[in-house]
Amino acid sequence: MIRRSLAHVFLLGMKELRSLRADPVLLPLIVYAFSIAVYSAAEDASIDLRNASVAVVDEDGSALSRRLASALRPPWFQPPELIAFHEVDPALEEGRYTFALDIPPDFERDVLAGERPTLRLDVDATAMSVAGRGAGYVQTIVQREVARFLTDEAPAEADEVARAVVRIRFNPNLRSEWFQGVIEVVNNITILSIILAGAAVIREREHGTLEHLLVMPVRSREIMLAKVWSNGLVILVASLLSLVVIVRGLIGVPIAGSLVLFAAGTGLYLFSVTALGIFLATMARSMPQFGLLAIPTFIVMILLSGSYTPLESMPDFLQWMMRGSPSTHYTEFAKSVLSRGAGIRVVWPELAGVFVTGAFFFGAALLRFRASVATARG
Repeated sequence: MIRRSLAHVFLLGMKELRSLRADPVLLPLIVYAFSIAVYSAAEDASIDLRNASVAVVDEDGSALSRRLASALRPPWFQPPELIAFHEVDPALEEGRYTFALDIPPDFERDVLAGERPTLRLDVDATAMSVAGRGAGYVQTIVQREVARFLTDEAPAEADEVARAVVRIRFNPNLRSEWFQGVIEVVNNITILSIILAGAAVIREREHGTLEHLLVMPVRSREIMLAKVWSNGLVILVASLLSLVVIVRGLIGVPIAGSLVLFAAGTGLYLFSVTALGIFLATMARSMPQFGLLAIPTFIVMILLSGSYTPLESMPDFLQWMMRGSPSTHYTEFAKSVLSRGAGIRVVWPELAGVFVTGAFFFGAALLRFRASVATARG
């Protein structure tokens, strides 16, 4: 009995793979999502500050003011341009500069006298992420250069009371492509798993092949398991190839952990997410309806899973709710394995969370799928 059931699941899964191979939309979508989309998100959609345009209003004309201007250098900033104070507002309005640093008169004299003079930094915040990061960069550069200047001029008066030494692990150069490449693969696993599994159910209904399956000696769980393993296998192979060829090969991101452990965790995650896709498909009557259900579902799962926003920064009730999503546990698992090199002893709680939430989604999807099959038979 078990052998026959497994044979049914295998043969039905092979049918799903053949249907996917002949699909003119989904197969190219998978190739694009795990190749061009990953590379573009990592290399082109950088959130780092690079080559920002900056102007300097030097009203002091001192050695310290020239030192500050020369410290704004590539790759973070373009070579600064000296302008007059009355040119600042028109230049920002025209979009010629993102930053305009105004060094007031007698700035060096006030610094040497122990006073705390104020510098003015005008920022074009229409590019919000660049503006926020750039303002922090300028502030750090100014503080560093002033401290060095004071050390050169009066070493005895510039002794540091305390000094913070920052050590950055796992991404020492803070390269955004290391983060973006891995996270893009993780997010695309979520998106494509829901779409493929749900589309498989909708395709059966629209093509009329679901009725053919109902007259065969197969059970609802066998049909559902076939869709889960076949679509999950495609996503698993595509994600591993993307990690090896695109992320590690083309982008140059080091994979710190075990790909075998990542593949095992991904397989467990695919079990739950493909079940979620089937659950959504049983609630829809057509592919457009399924799309309207799937899009907000995976958007919420991605944005609130901790991939872009730390879970700790969310409200307590939202943290508690997202613990019930498999994407939250899987995102932490993927970051721990791929970036930190964590082993099974570290990530087993996240794998357990994926399993528990996946079992819930699979059970709910199976109940809904049985109900839809019973309706179709009736």
